[in-house]
Amino acid sequence: MQPTPNHESSQPTDLLEPVRALAQRQLKHATETADERRRRYKTLAEVSTSQSNRLNQEFRQRAEALETTVQDLVLKQFSLMSANPMDWYQHLVAYWQDASERTTLFYDILRQRGNLSIEQETGKTTPVLDFGFDVVIDGEDLDRPVNYTLLRIHPDPKVGTRDDRAPILIIDPRAGHGAGIGGFKPESQVGEGLAQGHPVYFAVFDRMPVPGQTLADVRDAEVHFLATIRQLHEDAPKPILIGNCQGGWASMLVAATSPELAGPVIINGAPMSYWAGNLGANPMRYLGGFGGGALPAVMMADMGDGLFDGAALVSNFENLNPANSLFEKYYHLYANIDTEAERFLEFERWWGGFYLMTEPEIRWIVENLFIGNKLARGEAVLGGERIDLRRIDSPVIIFASHGDNITPPQQALNWIIDTYGSLDVLKVMGKRIVYMLHESIGHLGIFVSSKIAGHEHHAITETVRAIEALGPGLYEMKLEDGEDRTHIVFEHRTFEDILKLSDGREKEAVFKTVSDMSETNLLTYERTVRPLIKAMTTPQSGEVVRQSQPIRVQRRAISDRNPVFKPVAELAKTVRENRKPVNSDNPFMAMEKLYATFMRNSLDLMRDTRDAAMEAAFFYTFTSPAVKAAYTQGESDMATERPIDVHNLPEVKEALSQIGEGGLAAGAIRMMLLMNRARGYIRRSRLERAFDIIKGTEPFKSMGSAEIQKLIRVQTLIVDLEPKLAFSSLINVLPSTEERQRALDLVMAVAGPRETMSARALVQYMRFEGLLLSSVSPEQLQEIAEAVPSATDAPTGDTPRKVAGKKTRQSVSRGLNSES
Repeated sequence: MQPTPNHESSQPTDLLEPVRALAQRQLKHATETADERRRRYKTLAEVSTSQSNRLNQEFRQRAEALETTVQDLVLKQFSLMSANPMDWYQHLVAYWQDASERTTLFYDILRQRGNLSIEQETGKTTPVLDFGFDVVIDGEDLDRPVNYTLLRIHPDPKVGTRDDRAPILIIDPRAGHGAGIGGFKPESQVGEGLAQGHPVYFAVFDRMPVPGQTLADVRDAEVHFLATIRQLHEDAPKPILIGNCQGGWASMLVAATSPELAGPVIINGAPMSYWAGNLGANPMRYLGGFGGGALPAVMMADMGDGLFDGAALVSNFENLNPANSLFEKYYHLYANIDTEAERFLEFERWWGGFYLMTEPEIRWIVENLFIGNKLARGEAVLGGERIDLRRIDSPVIIFASHGDNITPPQQALNWIIDTYGSLDVLKVMGKRIVYMLHESIGHLGIFVSSKIAGHEHHAITETVRAIEALGPGLYEMKLEDGEDRTHIVFEHRTFEDILKLSDGREKEAVFKTVSDMSETNLLTYERTVRPLIKAMTTPQSGEVVRQSQPIRVQRRAISDRNPVFKPVAELAKTVRENRKPVNSDNPFMAMEKLYATFMRNSLDLMRDTRDAAMEAAFFYTFTSPAVKAAYTQGESDMATERPIDVHNLPEVKEALSQIGEGGLAAGAIRMMLLMNRARGYIRRSRLERAFDIIKGTEPFKSMGSAEIQKLIRVQTLIVDLEPKLAFSSLINVLPSTEERQRALDLVMAVAGPRETMSARALVQYMRFEGLLLSSVSPEQLQEIAEAVPSATDAPTGDTPRKVAGKKTRQSVSRGLNSES
């Protein structure tokens, strides 16, 4: 019997297949490792080159300036001594007397600051508001008590409040300082709001938190504040939320939680994307890596018996600029001792009013914001609810500055890209986001500068009402000082415009390793050392830890608690009664200022060198393969523009299905949007006129606010996605001659008169006339358009703005004359 052949065994077996597979895997791994190594070396080279060039340039500039100052001073001293040595001696005696008097007064002011700090630590805390107020809600009376209180600021008796103006709720940062910086002097956010007739409310907080309170409790209390304000002003527009610094993301949390309550949200210097920044410019974002992530904050709260000391945050801020913290602010007081005392003490009352947080509060902030950067990506969970910033329906206005080293523009703006992914998605969702950038003001200046309050904050508050007439999109708000007033312009922006503000986002991937390290360190700490620390800590030991903070010791050492400084008060009183200031042209005053310049430059150079070394060490450490292998838990979550065909979205399909219908209201709105598109920018004055027309003219007058907003949203989608069809289909949207003429009249009422219109806008308007009334022939329109290149279908990006010049106006005028 023949055996049945085994076909499987007869097939040839490739004994080398496992070897090939192994070799391919090894080759792939080697290639990936080589690519990773190249990326790392490229990053380190960029960091090194950036820091070297920056340090070299700054050192050269400071050295040249100092050399010039020294030469001028030496020549002046030699000239004075050679002319009359006795005059030189008299100048020296006068300067010495003045310096002695200033020193006495200087230490007396520091003594007063120390007494003020002790009073704040032991007595009842009060906000630094420079306005009268009434308590509306005490947060300790809520079901979930918190240390927050809602105040209503007394209105300006000369202006009062207006029923048609939205109430304002200001939320200050709780970043170690006290409350009230948004209104600590007349020229402030509070002052600007009152001057324009807005009822103004302020959310303040006490030094000590309510035991066990969480950030969710604080958020819920602020939502309750907002609901109460809404009830008190039922006939007014929705309340405006203003958030400063950390109060900015707090305002965004409130608006995302209860979008039905919130009106426009204004966030000033608010860090929303904590990983963002540029090389050599934003060192604060590296602190989390060198501190081990969230571990130091949690450990400090445990050692403080469940309370985190805000003085630690203030110390971090001061370390960012040692020239100012250690020398400049004190020298400015010393050099202007006769005029600066009140301002110095008032500011120090806020800056040195160290406030506390509970461990759950600071932990949520550090894990979700400072280290985790989760809010912008929609991953932050608060009170069992995921925070989705896309729920905010109202316009968001962002104010940031290139001179802000704590919250640079990248941290203030990149959340827009992270949250929406693409500009098309932002528009489809009907969002309106406006940002304004200052060239040089520092972080604190955004909130405390009188000049900024009277210019930028005044413009923002004055413009909020007009922004309601903007179509969905991203805009940059620019201020142009004219002869009679400040002109406010909104220019269309894209996500690329935001990305241009940074040197790339690929380096943000390094911060993912820091976040992973933070989670690992916290887990290890909680399972090993934490139980021991909590078992050893008492309220008394926690207070000892807080009182040993160097920034507190500094203030307490120069106060009436120190017997050495008790006699200074009487001595300073005598000095003030017999004060003899030296002349400003005294040559020794020039020497003093030279010394101050030298000290300032030396400390700045020390800071720049420290920051350069810290940045280089950060990237060297956290791009290391060994560190990444030890801590990385998953793929880096880099924010990129997600490609999406918005034409397939239901909202877009519905909007485009209405492209040939709508009547007078839809046609007028579409024409205004097409005018804005052609112009490339929108003036605030035109927005206000549009707002007034929409509110007071039929058919808009009979429509509700929600219906008008929906109409603007739909027409914006049509104009942005199908601009040519949006124009040509106007003849279907406005079928009758009467409707066409009324629509043109409405558009002219907003954009005109003709002589003030930009060339591009005027050509676009004449295209409407040619289409709807046939009053302009194609030949005439072509002749006019040739005088204005690219006048039609202008892009919505960063279009240069040009008003029609004399030559262009002559060409347009010829076209108009030929019509008649």
